[in-house]
Amino acid sequence: MFRLPFFGCAASHVIALGDVSVAKEITMTHTRYAFIKANWHADIVDRALEGFCELIPAEQVDVFDVPGAFEMPLVARDLASSGRYAAVAAAAFVVDGGIYRHDFVAQAVVDGLMRAGMDTGVPVLSVSLTPHHYQPTEHHTAIYREHFIEKGREAAQAALMIGKTRAALAA
Repeated sequence: MFRLPFFGCAASHVIALGDVSVAKEITMTHTRYAFIKANWHADIVDRALEGFCELIPAEQVDVFDVPGAFEMPLVARDLASSGRYAAVAAAAFVVDGGIYRHDFVAQAVVDGLMRAGMDTGVPVLSVSLTPHHYQPTEHHTAIYREHFIEKGREAAQAALMIGKTRAALAA
């Protein structure tokens, strides 16, 4: 199936190219995007999806929940390799819980997301943040909730820009 991005028609159209006995069927559909959310700190992480959907309509976004950030690269790779999505965004909030582990998790997540994109050729965008200092206070939570909205918007902008650039290169 040949898909044209950013068109809202779901109907098939038959067009003649040269010889009228040869017809090509083109299905016009919206471009789809995948958005992965880690469940740790969901009250913060879910805000990234809100920002993402400010630029890309929610009807075009399939949402997938995973237990934590560490599980995102595998799911991102599977979604990217499915051929269903123009881009995959993955959001997580990896905090220092008093042990060294968060640094390793954050690095593994970002490396894995990058590898998923490079291996599949589908943009995989990270909205994974690891703050230096986070305390689960009302003040810190409010700051990061707002910050995740902005990061979601930035991921949507990146998805749209990469799609536009790649379409221009293919033309």
